[in-house]
Amino acid sequence: MTKKILLIEGDGIGPEVVGQAKKIIEFFNQNTDKKFETENALLGGIAYDTVGTPFPQETIDLARKSDAILLGAVGGVKWESLEYKHRPERGLLGIRKELELFANLRPAKVFNALADSSTLKREIVLGLDIMIVRELTGDLYFGEPRGVTTLADGSRQGINTMTYNSKEVERIARVSFDLAQIRGKKLCSIDKANVIETTEMWREVVTEIGNKYYPEIALSHMYVDNASMQLVRNPKQFDVMLTGNMFGDILSDTASMLTGSLGMLPSASLGAKQADGKQFALYEPIHGSAPDIAGKNIANPIATILSLAMMFRYSFGYAKEADSIEKAVENVLNRGIRTADIANVGEARISCTEMGTKIADELKKLLAFA
Repeated sequence: MTKKILLIEGDGIGPEVVGQAKKIIEFFNQNTDKKFETENALLGGIAYDTVGTPFPQETIDLARKSDAILLGAVGGVKWESLEYKHRPERGLLGIRKELELFANLRPAKVFNALADSSTLKREIVLGLDIMIVRELTGDLYFGEPRGVTTLADGSRQGINTMTYNSKEVERIARVSFDLAQIRGKKLCSIDKANVIETTEMWREVVTEIGNKYYPEIALSHMYVDNASMQLVRNPKQFDVMLTGNMFGDILSDTASMLTGSLGMLPSASLGAKQADGKQFALYEPIHGSAPDIAGKNIANPIATILSLAMMFRYSFGYAKEADSIEKAVENVLNRGIRTADIANVGEARISCTEMGTKIADELKKLLAFA
């Protein structure tokens, strides 16, 4: 059966890195029984420039018809002066909300060949393999009331509301426990239950779900400030980490730098499975649009290619093919091939397009299509 992939290149380096993932899609179309049909859509700054909104209706219509979405990046300084509702990030938040993509999976895995690229000591990060599960449709990003108002004395007051209900916590907890079952059977839930009532409720619900349905999983809890410290002190103590939207945004970026570069890390944003079995899903690298290097062909496409591997694994059930993409990346890195962001002083550096080609060529060797 042909799978429909919606490609959203977005802004900045988005078109460059998505272009390299397309090489992998084309390889499978040409050489295997796994077939893919792709369409393109606008989101973010380029959408605003083209049609006057960062989140066009056509994009959401195409997204609903697709089997999965691959996104490059959105945003950039060019659009920072726009009214809030027109900024590129509203497009990304909008598609997450419209498709109810509540579960954000952010792996932080260190390839052995890049253990020296981290700012931490090699022995601290060697073999690191963490999965951070971030709730994506609640918390301060979407809570009401929100906004900036002018008070009677002329001063301004900003308001954002942290809010979750127990059903929202339960569904993200179940995703995390299910992942823990197929990984190391260990889950650490992150909160600030000592001072924030919302996260006190969060801890209570997670504990209830664990005790009732997942007694075989070793569940622990940690305050977010301690978790941020532990990620740089002893990151390998973690396996699956569960957290809310705001804390997850911060902690996942911290974890990403343990690997040496934002350009290495993929992510998946998953919705609930519907009655007909369909599950909306969006896959994207966690790096931003990097407008300072856009158009220079020096971006690292690995995070986007690994996001495609996550799509194969979680949306399509193509575990063998996902493994082969990840192995192709590993083999290329083991040969010392580097883009600028992961190259040490004195190491040769290749372009974004060259890295995409190297990985596609390695994939051909792995699957005996050389």
